[in-house]
Amino acid sequence: MSIAAAADARSIDPDDYQNVPRPVAAMAKTFPSGTSVAPHRHRRAQLVFATSGVMRVTAPAGGAWIVPPQRAVWVPAGTEHAIRMSGEVAMRTLYVAPDAAEGLPRACAVIEVSPLLRELILAALAEPVEYDEDGRAGLIVRLILHELRAVAAVPALHLPWPERDRRLLAVCRGLADDPACPDTIDAWGERVGASGRTLARLFQNELGMGFLAWRRQLRLAEALSRLARGAPVAQVAHELGYAGPSAFTAMFRRTLGAAPGEYFGESERFS
Repeated sequence: MSIAAAADARSIDPDDYQNVPRPVAAMAKTFPSGTSVAPHRHRRAQLVFATSGVMRVTAPAGGAWIVPPQRAVWVPAGTEHAIRMSGEVAMRTLYVAPDAAEGLPRACAVIEVSPLLRELILAALAEPVEYDEDGRAGLIVRLILHELRAVAAVPALHLPWPERDRRLLAVCRGLADDPACPDTIDAWGERVGASGRTLARLFQNELGMGFLAWRRQLRLAEALSRLARGAPVAQVAHELGYAGPSAFTAMFRRTLGAAPGEYFGESERFS
């Protein structure tokens, strides 16, 4: 059976995979652009990967994780999270049993998906849900778990969100509403009733990064969502406050290793 046929034959209800008597259970599901999955949690840990489209995974504690193609997000067991799709998302999910998840991250994180890990995920979908643990499928799963313990996190695709200080929350909400806003940290301070120095300290203490770094990650998150919906690079650059497409492309390349057209073109080639 082909990978596509095997995936189509599976349940698309996550609840059906939480008690499978195997360490890893693989599910495939496709979502139209704009779909939102309401807050929920699973008994198993979850690796959420998409061969196309961009996902924004949010959690009450921690903020948002932006998941473009060639990346995945790790969600520990029992973590409440919600997901929103930009572009048609071909999601491929691994549900990992608690005992098999030992040594894996205890908090949500976006991770690199190597060509090997990508092929292993797709290969797992070609096997029965209750696969032969002593055969080929068992070897695939063991190698998946080995690869997951060795992958690199992508901090630039995590957008932390303030939970305590109302002034910092007001700044972050304002920037989220208008990512192109060019105001300095001092200008924001006047608006929310704090000095620029106080705001700078709050960004570092609560979010672990400076004002400019947080705004840059917000703009990258917005850019990925808009590009996934088909917006032209020049339009995205203008809407997000960049001096021009070349400045935006340079930022994108530094963060994700390729220009926007190359990056999304490569993901489509392998979807």
